[in-house]
Amino acid sequence: MFGLGLPEILVILVILFLLFGAKRLPEIGEGLGKTMREIRKIRGEKKSGREKDQKDQTGDLLVDLKKGVEQIPGLKEAKEIKEVAGKVKNLTKFLK
Repeated sequence: MFGLGLPEILVILVILFLLFGAKRLPEIGEGLGKTMREIRKIRGEKKSGREKDQKDQTGDLLVDLKKGVEQIPGLKEAKEIKEVAGKVKNLTKFLK
């Protein structure tokens, strides 16, 4: 845990005990626990929000790309020629 061994942790706990007393230590621990939970919750929300934004941006980009590709002049004709060439290639294989 942060490079601290058992003796160091015990010294820190004794100092905290002397500074705050036995009654305040559970309250401090509870406050630290709540803080850690909130930090994890916020970190998780940010992470899921970032992932969602990336997915939305990727989806939008793909839609824009498809629209742009559809507008390329001669693309439809090139696809038809490619299909015909594939059929001719299959026929020549069959005839050999």
